[in-house]
Order: sequence, then C-alpha cells, then structure tokens
Amino acid sequence: MYTARRLALLAPLAALPLLVSGCTSDSGTEDGTVDVMASFYPLEFIAEQVGGDRVDVRSVTPPGAEPHDVELSPAQVARIDGADLMLYLSGFQPAVDDAVAQTSPGHVVDAASDTTLLAADEHHEDETAEEHQEHDHGELDPHFWLDPSRMPAVVDDVATALSEIDPEGADTYAANAAALNQRFEDLDAAYAAGLQQCGSRTFVTSHDAFGYLADRYDLDQVGISGIDPDAEPSPARLAEVKDIVRDEGVRTIFFESLVSPKVAQTLAADLGIDAAVLDPLEGVTEPDADYFSVAEANLDALRMALSCS
Repeated sequence: MYTARRLALLAPLAALPLLVSGCTSDSGTEDGTVDVMASFYPLEFIAEQVGGDRVDVRSVTPPGAEPHDVELSPAQVARIDGADLMLYLSGFQPAVDDAVAQTSPGHVVDAASDTTLLAADEHHEDETAEEHQEHDHGELDPHFWLDPSRMPAVVDDVATALSEIDPEGADTYAANAAALNQRFEDLDAAYAAGLQQCGSRTFVTSHDAFGYLADRYDLDQVGISGIDPDAEPSPARLAEVKDIVRDEGVRTIFFESLVSPKVAQTLAADLGIDAAVLDPLEGVTEPDADYFSVAEANLDALRMALSCS
C-alpha cells in the first residue's frame, strides 16, 4: 500500500536501530499509569475510553494531520519501543509498520488482526474495468472503523492487553469496554434506522474512504479517486463521476476535513450542486469533537444528501 510513499519514508528510519537500542523504560509511567502508544485517532480513542484514568495514551499522528503520510522522529520510535502497549493498524501507515518491526513494546495490538479488511475493489462490484483500475484493484481498504459494528473486536483486544499489563485494573477495563461496545452498537442501530428510507442510495466522495460504511448500510459509494487520498483522478474518471451524478440525481459531493477539498468543490461547482464535509474519522480537529460526535454529524450529512426520511 502506498508503495511510492513507503520508499520515501524508509530513509529516515534507516538509522533508528542504533538510536532506539539503548532506549528502554520500566513498565508504566512515572505516575503509575499504563503507557500506551497509538498510531492514529480511532485507535487512540479506543485506548482512552477503555483505559480511562489508568492509562496515558499518546498518538504518533499529530492532531489535524493526515495519518496516511505520517513520518516518525527517532524520539517517537523510542517511545514506541518503551511503551507498555502499542496499538496500530498494519498496512495503513508504512512508517509505523517499520517502527513496530524495529522495536519491542511490551504488548502490541494490531487492529488488522481483529477485523477482516476488504480489498478496495470489493466495494465496487458493479464498476467497469476502467473504474477498477482507477480504484487500485486489489489494494486493501483500511478504513474499517467507519463501520461501528467492526469496532468491538478491537475494543475487546485492547481490554485484554491492558488487563495483562495491569491485572489490578482488569475489572475497570472490562466494564469500560462493555460500555464502549454498547455505544458502538447504539451508533450502528442509529445508522441502520437513519439510512433505511432514503430517496437515493448513491453518495459521491473525494476518495474511497467509506466503503465499509456503504457495505454495512446498503449504500453505493462513488469515489472521485481511489483509496489513496493524494491520488489525482484522471480526466476520464472525472467524466465518469459527472455522468453518475447526473444519472443518479446526486445533490452533494463530499470532501474531507484533513485533505484538500479543491477537486470535490470544483466538481460540485461545475455540476451546480452542493459540496459538504463527510469526515473519514482519521483524526479530529475540534477540541470538543470525538469519534461519536463526528460519526453522528456524518449520519446527519448523509441523511440530508440522500433525502432520508
């Protein structure tokens, strides 16, 4: 995944084994909490919710940064090496994959082991061969967290890891995990009910980040570009999307909060329709926002765009 970018990211990590080999720490932080490193926001959120006051959670992806492109400093790699728990999604962030391979955190939870990741083309069964090529045929789609029904498996794995690290907190972790999983179940039910009766089932996004959401709630996602948010759509793809918008009566083209909206906004303006945010929940930019508030805003945006009753 992201082959060209991966080559660029490997160079800063080449010297890291020497830098991190002498960087070790005792289990836990100075105040006795469990030291958790997470690779990006949805996993950071799970760790915070399950761990509560018993954990100190830090993310290697800065707030407001696009996680696909994250690069790690030697200090960040050293923190991963000394962490009690490293929580990441293999195959999503090449620099993080490399850092995990080079270090020895106390425990590692790979979210890819807890959910079945789909290939990008599995979200586009009805596309033409040219559209499949545009969507990077065979590339895994990492955005599982946009289907809330897939989150409890990761929650349970994090609770288990934290209980192994901190047995005295096992009951707390189990209770927090159960409460969080109930919230995911409630969100799943709200999406299913809110998207059941809609005038249209086709929505257009700047890139293919919402395949799991579309699969879960029987919607049809049309991405202007493929899984990689930095990929530039071809003129042929833009023409295809315009045809779909006209044929399906699409009223809104969605762009993201962490990626340039220029292509989506320009296309919407050319077609005389609205452009609005649909957040892939890879990070939060507002201080009072969290996974659930953003997911609820996404549901409202989809209901509006799809004329749901």
